[in-house]
Amino acid sequence: MKVLVTGGAGYIGSAICSMLIDNGHTPIILDNLSVGRREFVDGRIFYEGDIADSAVIKKIKTKHPEIESCVHCAALIIVPESVTSPYEYYTENVAKSVKLFKSLNENGISKVLFSSSASIYDDVDNFVVDENSQLNPRSPYARTKYMMEMVLKDFCMAYNMQGISLRYFNPIGNDPKLRSGLYQKESTHVLGKLLHTVENEGASFTVTGTDWSTRDGSGIRDYIHLWDLASAHMAALLSFDSIFNSEAGYEAINIGRGDGVTVIELLRAFENVYGKKLNVEYAGPRQGDVAGCYTDAEKAKKMLNWQAQYTIEDAIDSALKWINYRKNIIKY
Repeated sequence: MKVLVTGGAGYIGSAICSMLIDNGHTPIILDNLSVGRREFVDGRIFYEGDIADSAVIKKIKTKHPEIESCVHCAALIIVPESVTSPYEYYTENVAKSVKLFKSLNENGISKVLFSSSASIYDDVDNFVVDENSQLNPRSPYARTKYMMEMVLKDFCMAYNMQGISLRYFNPIGNDPKLRSGLYQKESTHVLGKLLHTVENEGASFTVTGTDWSTRDGSGIRDYIHLWDLASAHMAALLSFDSIFNSEAGYEAINIGRGDGVTVIELLRAFENVYGKKLNVEYAGPRQGDVAGCYTDAEKAKKMLNWQAQYTIEDAIDSALKWINYRKNIIKY
């Protein structure tokens, strides 16, 4: 199976490509490298281009006519940045994705697996959400994901396509084979910030938000190992036919471990795996932050025959190994 993967040079996209390769499939990567890394597409079939460029989609389909599915990962993803730069987020995540979906349809790529986000959910008293829970995207980033879910659903109904939106919770960790991973020197991911503290003497990890109504006041999240997230994409790609039975349709599915871990609990787990205490500071929430939630994972288990296999500690351990290996791959 050949699969078009947009954003396949990024943190999540590159792991999905590795998962495809490990399972005997071929990712065809489209990335403009505005965020992703060229090092992550080395030795892979790669097209440098923009998702809104219909000519490049046509070129890819012509050269690889077997492609029937697209995993759409390409997006801007930093919540505070989306608050200060909404134009860029609506342009890159919405306007260009609409053009991509149109080009996919025109070129006979009828199955779309969309990278959505759990940030579209509203707060709930017990922090547990399922796919029927109330939605309330509260940052421009979250609203772009919500909008594109609606667009994809409409495209599926109007143009005889099949769409699955995977609502990611909070990916952490690395490809176990260390082929790719977090690459920003100043990562916005919580685990990336913990790693930054380890790598920089005298640095501190800041817990942003300490007055949420959680068991310790810090935000609560569903942290999922990156490799589990990648395996969920593999499962979803293989489930299109069983879910839709060759008919047009759309589904949204949560992808997480199914348990809640607070930021402070993640910090303590990190310190246990690392074997040392970190310097810690506490601050108010960032713009666009929410208390958080975790998923009821039953729909993924039922529809995709998938559930997470790795622990939080597994993810932390893989991330610590990655930062020691990263200098062999990333050329800053």
